[in-house]
Amino acid sequence: MAPSAQVTPSTVSPEELFNVVRGAASQDPGRVQASTTRLKELLEIPGAYDLLQEIAATKSVTLQVRQQAIIQFKNAATGHWRSRKLFPPEHKQRIRDRCLTFLDEPDDIIAECNALIVAKIARQDYPVSWPGLIPHLVGVISTSVEGHLSGNAPQAALLLRRSLELLNAVLKEYAAYKMLTGVKTMGQIAELVRMPLQTHYARLASFLPSLTPAALSQVSTVENLLLAHLTFKCLFRLTFWAYHRYTCCNDFHDYEPWVNEVFQNSTVQFQAISELRINVVSALGSPPTDPVAQRALDLFTRHVRIFGKLFRRMQRSSTARFVALPMCGDLVLYYWSKVVQATTGPPEQIADSSQVTFPVRFLVQGMALFRDSLAQWAPTKKDGSPNDRVLSKEFVEDAVKILVTRFIPLNPSDLEGWMEDPEEWVNAEEKENDQWEYELRPCAERVLMTLATQYPQYVRPLIELTFNQIVGQKSMELPAIIQKEALYCAVGRCAIRLKESIPFEQWLDSTLIAEAQVTDHNYAIVKRRIAWLLGKLVSDECLAANNPKLWQILVHLLQDQGPGSDAVVRLTAAIAIRECVDSLKFDADVFAPFLPTVVTSLVQLTADADTLESKRRITDSLNTVIERAESRIVPLMGMIAGPIPQLWTAAAEDWLFKGCLLGTVTKLVEAAKEHANSLSTLIVPLLRDCFNSPAQMHLDQDAFILWQGALRNTTTIDGVNGAPGLIDLVPLLIQQLSSNLEVLGTIVHIVESYFLLDAPRILQLYVLDIFRAFHVAINEAVHTNVKQMTTALCLLFQIAPSGLWGEALHVSGLFATFVKGLEEDKLPTPVLTEYVYVLARIALADKQLFLQLVSATAAAQNVKEERIWEPIMNQWWNRFDNMSEPRARKLTAMGVANLVSTGRPEVLDRLSTEICNLWLDVFGEIKEAQDNSGTGAPLTLYWDKPFEDVYTDTEGTLEHERRKAAFENDPVRTTPLTGFIAARMHEAELVCGGGTELQTRYLAKADPLLLKQIGDALNGTLP
Repeated sequence: MAPSAQVTPSTVSPEELFNVVRGAASQDPGRVQASTTRLKELLEIPGAYDLLQEIAATKSVTLQVRQQAIIQFKNAATGHWRSRKLFPPEHKQRIRDRCLTFLDEPDDIIAECNALIVAKIARQDYPVSWPGLIPHLVGVISTSVEGHLSGNAPQAALLLRRSLELLNAVLKEYAAYKMLTGVKTMGQIAELVRMPLQTHYARLASFLPSLTPAALSQVSTVENLLLAHLTFKCLFRLTFWAYHRYTCCNDFHDYEPWVNEVFQNSTVQFQAISELRINVVSALGSPPTDPVAQRALDLFTRHVRIFGKLFRRMQRSSTARFVALPMCGDLVLYYWSKVVQATTGPPEQIADSSQVTFPVRFLVQGMALFRDSLAQWAPTKKDGSPNDRVLSKEFVEDAVKILVTRFIPLNPSDLEGWMEDPEEWVNAEEKENDQWEYELRPCAERVLMTLATQYPQYVRPLIELTFNQIVGQKSMELPAIIQKEALYCAVGRCAIRLKESIPFEQWLDSTLIAEAQVTDHNYAIVKRRIAWLLGKLVSDECLAANNPKLWQILVHLLQDQGPGSDAVVRLTAAIAIRECVDSLKFDADVFAPFLPTVVTSLVQLTADADTLESKRRITDSLNTVIERAESRIVPLMGMIAGPIPQLWTAAAEDWLFKGCLLGTVTKLVEAAKEHANSLSTLIVPLLRDCFNSPAQMHLDQDAFILWQGALRNTTTIDGVNGAPGLIDLVPLLIQQLSSNLEVLGTIVHIVESYFLLDAPRILQLYVLDIFRAFHVAINEAVHTNVKQMTTALCLLFQIAPSGLWGEALHVSGLFATFVKGLEEDKLPTPVLTEYVYVLARIALADKQLFLQLVSATAAAQNVKEERIWEPIMNQWWNRFDNMSEPRARKLTAMGVANLVSTGRPEVLDRLSTEICNLWLDVFGEIKEAQDNSGTGAPLTLYWDKPFEDVYTDTEGTLEHERRKAAFENDPVRTTPLTGFIAARMHEAELVCGGGTELQTRYLAKADPLLLKQIGDALNGTLP
């Protein structure tokens, strides 16, 4: 008797669920794992989520159990909310109602989870199934504001905080909506809450002007700051949503006056509280040590910063509309005044901390707003007319001086990071393009660049003057070195604007080459900047990479291990070399004398680097050098390839670095071409490892690129001196062909490369497996890939003897698949047309083989041969009009001519109609070519595209010539069609017993005019 299947209970035991949740919250790992598994099972039963939330809402339950319950509910419930099985309507209603009972929840974790739950449910249920949500929150907020300000309701502050957190979560969810229904709902919510929130914020923030340093230590101050901050967060979301809608989405224009009002009020409020905060912190003298005061100051700082966050988002959304907002210019200039003020005090008042006078993020906000608003004060407007509102020369010069002397120089923390972890420091510097809006020094550099763009008439002379004053100084004092480094940075950032003012070539010859040799240990700061500067000047086309002294400096900095240099200098030089080598005006002949040293140093630097990210950067440089050096790299191949196996093993699962290493080998084979045959010893094991799990998921794309590059740039598929060769990878390729449909096109190109290299050898070893893989892939591939596969097969049938592939074509089932596709006539027309091309190519290669394939297919299917011939011949004619390329039409004509010559009645029965009409169409195209050529040549293929226009992917590789040979030796291109068909017709006459017999049996009912035109064409007299 079979055991009965386990029946899932229809209801959940509240006691069991509680015990399971309690177990999941315990400290016993075994109990946690068992409880978690059981909880997943219980949550598949209707009613479980309702009970789970009830546990979280029951305040008498242990806090850890309540937290575990609501965390599990948050993680699972919202994703299944639409399930009527798990959430019947009455359960949903109870859950929604219970969500609002958490408004007096004292625990932050539970309250935060509940806010996320409410937001996710509201996205689906509001306003249809939960119409009272927003009105209820608005009511609670209003009542709680009154209670809190009056001091008569002890719970008012908690209710107000939780209600605001809930509303903020819902607004965040709906503000992200892109669908029109969600946008409409957000508009309704905005209409309900915008005016009350604006009023509430004004009342809740009214205490701020009277805030004193002593008040920071009061718990009530923390509470008041938090409530005001949460209220403005909600107002911030509404304001930005409305602004974005009418500026970028062209709707909700009626909100524009309200947004203008909020922005203007926010500008005034921001300046007031910003000044207040600066005064309060200055009065404190040093950061507070009292935890309450620290919390209060942190909230105050965050509140000031959220105004800047609103302004910055509005600016990024629409800069043109932002600068037109009321008081925007005053706001931006106020921000800049704070940047200036920050430079007047001690350095310690600027830090990435909420406890100092000028937090870094506050200053960065101000700089970013100033930078992106500078265009409104440009001397000339976009339309070319003069601008009435411009910054004075004195203002611009002062701004540049502040940036170059106070914000761009390296500070003590920068130097400390340099010394502690040089590689990480360089990696962070290289990421500055993505981080400039969050860090002070990169942001200052971007402001300087924008000033140089908008006010070149002021910035250029100032930097030039400063450059002339400092460039010749030889002081080894640290402050002078740091200032020189900042100036070099400014020159590099503004190089395009300065190339007419500063003689970069002369500077390189007279100064930089000497400074690169300085051995003072502090001078590494300048030498690192010199390396960066040279890369920048070359990439900006202010210097050409054809100056030997440029390479002399960079090579010295790359390999210098002595005093005055370190890992930062060498790594920066490696990155700069990549930028110089990859420039448009790079001269490989000038670089050639330095190539061995550069390669040796880069290989050594890769081995010495501690972090894989640094290794990736160095390898990227090496790959670029190999690519641009081309064949000059051949003598250095062994040096580059030697360390790769060890680096590969050490990289373990750092797939990015392994991808760089594959890129290195790819660049080597592409540069070395026929000299790279020996690299197969390295390539074969690397590729095999790439297709093991889990490497294939991360490396297959880079691996296929290497595989393709190796095949295209070699002369043999065999290994050298008995070592593994590319031939040994064919079984792996066959496996990929039949299973990896995602990159099937790439795989087919690799298969073609093998065919072009040594098709006979490949077929002798693997023909049946290859055709079986093609069989599987063709039946599962998309139409584009089917065309690629049929093209590969046509190439094979053209270049390889039929004796090597004919039998396997039948045994694999591939020929039968083509016939079946033509017979069923259900495939897309382009696919059916491709099938006809394949059959035509087989017929052209070996007509007797074609007959054998038809016969074998009929025998295998236990049908008469006529059943096989009929769909073939039907589609041969039906698809002819779908063939747009003359070359393909001629192939079809030649293929069917070969079949005519066999004397098969199934073919000859169509001779007088379909076949003759098909031939006549192609004759017209060939005749047109002859008429237009005027050369009298027997075959002029003006319609056939030149090889260089057909195959561009292989240019510069050895495969290009192999493909060209196959292209130019194709019988379709080399054989005159008229002579070919005439010969095939003569063979058909012989098979039929003479011309009279052929005429009587197959041409008697033909249209005389058609026969005359065919005869004229074959005799060369077609008019």
